[in-house]
Amino acid sequence: MSAEPQFLSFKGLKQYTPEQGWEQVNDLLHAHRQTTPPPITSANEPMAVPDNVPTLTDIPDPSEDPASSLFDPLMNELFEQLRVAPTDELTQTWRTIAAEVNLLTQRMALQRELQERLNKLDQDLVDLRGTIMDRLNDVQRAADEQLAAARQRVQVSALAQSKLAAKLKP
Repeated sequence: MSAEPQFLSFKGLKQYTPEQGWEQVNDLLHAHRQTTPPPITSANEPMAVPDNVPTLTDIPDPSEDPASSLFDPLMNELFEQLRVAPTDELTQTWRTIAAEVNLLTQRMALQRELQERLNKLDQDLVDLRGTIMDRLNDVQRAADEQLAAARQRVQVSALAQSKLAAKLKP
């Protein structure tokens, strides 16, 4: 492998290469900068990134020769471990907690919905009571008017009876 920087260039970061073992990435980067002239860029152009520099999301092609690849078998194993979800007790506990939080969220949403429906029902009941009271007042007013009309008829009948009785007396 060449002495090109392959991953992140943080001070103290080490990289394993099969031919050379663990090396300081910072040393590799420094050596690479001394042997390679800096790219010419203007202030308006972004820095060009070489095509052969892998990122942390690159997944090696299993059909490639591991010696020619930027990844070694240990890296392949690491990526495989990252792809497989852990099954320890802590992970299961967190999954249980996440499921319970989801259930709590659903129940709280249902509670809010039921509370809103209850408030609407309470308002409907208040409106219905008001409507019933208005109708009862209308009935009472109509009954009072009928009673007043009946009293007037009674008075008119009594007056007519007394006048008729006074005329019929000799």
